[in-house]
Amino acid sequence: MMGYSGSLITFSGHFFLWYLVKKNALLFITFIVLKNQLMLKIEHIGIAVKNLEESNELFAKLLGKPHYKTEIVASEGVSTSFFKTGPNKIELLEAQHEESPIARFIQKRGEGVHHIAFAVEDIREEMKRLEKEGFILLNKEPKFGADNKLVCFLHPKSSNGVLIELCQERED
Repeated sequence: MMGYSGSLITFSGHFFLWYLVKKNALLFITFIVLKNQLMLKIEHIGIAVKNLEESNELFAKLLGKPHYKTEIVASEGVSTSFFKTGPNKIELLEAQHEESPIARFIQKRGEGVHHIAFAVEDIREEMKRLEKEGFILLNKEPKFGADNKLVCFLHPKSSNGVLIELCQERED
């Protein structure tokens, strides 16, 4: 009689189905790659705000805890603040000057959801894949972003009006 047991395990961002097969007193361990997961998770949701200090107070009341980190990203002309709730993060973004992308966003659309960021294992490979799929990259090379990340944005015209950010943990 042949029996098996299985469980899902994670190894280096890839999912494998592990089967232990028992037949005639021999054990076979077989790893079957189910999927090379490209978008690992929603890393954070970016929200454009006019006043970071006031918004920090508002979100602290909403989430029941204060922000855990603030950071300036000079290359984007923004001040950021991060909140964590469970495994998810919220990034508040305030423009440092009128020419920053956040200032232009707020001028056109007002405060609100600016982008959705996805964690990826290999940002350069994901950028190549998405460009081949027809998505428009806003930068051809990853940039340094907040929270120790390499980032790349996809143009909203190619993603149903949603600005998508790809994030990879930086290895310093």
